[in-house]
Amino acid sequence: MQKLIMIGTGHGFVFDCYNTCFLMQNDDKYFLIDTGGSAHIVQNLQKLNINLGQIHDIFISHCHTDHILGLFWILKRLAGMIRSGKYEGSLNIYCNDEVANSIRNIYPNLFPNLYVDLITKYLNIVILNDNETKNIAGKDYTFFDAKARGNKLYGFETELDDNKKLVFLGDETCNPEIYDKIKNCDYVMHEAFCLDSEQDIFKPYEKHHSTVKSVCENFKDFNIKNLILFHTEDTHLNNRKELYLNEGKQYYSNNILIPDDLEIIELN
Repeated sequence: MQKLIMIGTGHGFVFDCYNTCFLMQNDDKYFLIDTGGSAHIVQNLQKLNINLGQIHDIFISHCHTDHILGLFWILKRLAGMIRSGKYEGSLNIYCNDEVANSIRNIYPNLFPNLYVDLITKYLNIVILNDNETKNIAGKDYTFFDAKARGNKLYGFETELDDNKKLVFLGDETCNPEIYDKIKNCDYVMHEAFCLDSEQDIFKPYEKHHSTVKSVCENFKDFNIKNLILFHTEDTHLNNRKELYLNEGKQYYSNNILIPDDLEIIELN
């Protein structure tokens, strides 16, 4: 059974939910996608009853604070687990060269030498090339350059059970050069910063982000069966699903999913 487990669903400066990151679960194996920006990732994993000792593979899409900083809290916790014999094996970080440089330059300055030595021993940073495929947690993932306007951003595509396909596009409005990757997909994960009616408040376009309307309107003829919208503002958490779905359904006829933090989506 394959599942998508949302650890966080918010954009880079939220307070009432966690920054967007999630797990791809394949039976009893986990693949962590991004890490958010604080120690709350460790707390949310605990709420999900997922032991860090089960996580050996992490993908960091780009080096913005809300995607990479949570990694250092994970490394701190893992260093303690390694010392007490509660973590076995290595930790693989899959990322582009910009992210790799950031990780290598930051963590040696954050921790005591004992922790740095342990992390260096167990950490394996894998620098990805555009359109490179890796087998991770029992599934093949093909990583690609999402042609972002700012920092280098990588997304991925993976084949699910029953020949279904999922594509993760990162947290920036999809570049038209990527459109062919997402047409006719079963699941596409795309950011939606806010409602279109509130674009004057949140100003998504100047940050290279989207509104619910703009995503749904752009993808309405792409035959995507399930459109998963995430990386949102946090002022509507109590009724975010209803508000975002009501806006999206005006422009998009297939299934739209607006997950909450800690929500589990079965990829059937």
